[in-house]
Amino acid sequence: MAKKQWNIAVVGATGAVGSQMIECLEERKFPVGMIRFLSSSRSAGDVLEYAGKPVMVEELTRDSFEGIDIALFSAGGERSREFCPVAAAAGAVCIDNSSAWRMDPDVPLVVPEVNPHAIAQYVNKGIIANPNCSTIQMVVALKPLHDFATIRRIVVSTYQAVSGTGKKSIEELRKQVVELLNGRPAQSSVYPHQIAFNCLPQIDTFEENGYSREELKMINETRKIMEAEIGVTATAVRVPVFFGHCESVNIETVQKLTVAKARELLKKAPGCKLLDDPAKGVYPMPIHAAGQDLTLVGRIREDASVENGLNLWVVADNIRKGAATNAVQIAEILVEKYLK
Repeated sequence: MAKKQWNIAVVGATGAVGSQMIECLEERKFPVGMIRFLSSSRSAGDVLEYAGKPVMVEELTRDSFEGIDIALFSAGGERSREFCPVAAAAGAVCIDNSSAWRMDPDVPLVVPEVNPHAIAQYVNKGIIANPNCSTIQMVVALKPLHDFATIRRIVVSTYQAVSGTGKKSIEELRKQVVELLNGRPAQSSVYPHQIAFNCLPQIDTFEENGYSREELKMINETRKIMEAEIGVTATAVRVPVFFGHCESVNIETVQKLTVAKARELLKKAPGCKLLDDPAKGVYPMPIHAAGQDLTLVGRIREDASVENGLNLWVVADNIRKGAATNAVQIAEILVEKYLK
């Protein structure tokens, strides 16, 4: 029997994540029947390629979702808030990469290696939320440890690549490096300060409590995905790296978790790869993560300052596993288990 095919729309198809969604659909041989690329009026008329065939980019309108089964959204929160309900009303299941729906109690927030069962809740609103890129890689690494020893507190500091802000930020870093190496001042338009050869302890805007919105996303999303009232505190930093987010993660657990046991658990954990032999210079780096979908974990060591503490270094490609691949993985489970 021929495998059923599904009509797919990619909203924000010309952006960094949208482009990667298209690539992931093709790489993973998702059963695509018809595919529709949607974007703003600025990109309408551009021609992209899928499976070796040209596909014209169409302007996103309220009539864009007729006949669509699954809509992958990566066009920002404002468009997601407006068009996800429109797409759902037309019969499409929306998988949204923005923050617009993540904390809606009726919308599942899903990382397939952690809480795939939550996908069933898509029937509430026809929407599934893709978590924040930094949250995704952290919970993939922490899920097996939590299942074994019950995490009670997480302290995380992120070192996030510029690609998390989109194509314009990648170009800004490139231009600034060239300007500075040629003795000219760097011009900043995407970020509030120079990013080349610098680190910015600000991602998104700050709230009254001193946390940035990015940090609050990690705190709130982790609890929702892990389905546990874990104490979480975060510091998010932008660094001059093109692709690959890094995280220093400190956890406190209820039960004792040794380094040896953590390594054993992570070696067989879905979506993880252990790179942990510091004496030989083996530990995760962005250059290892870029272009692939695994979450890399290393520098595992006990925290001597608390009774049941562990430190980890976690790295992943923020555009792939942190966004596009995670969304396509959700779509794969959706068509395998839920859609008819």
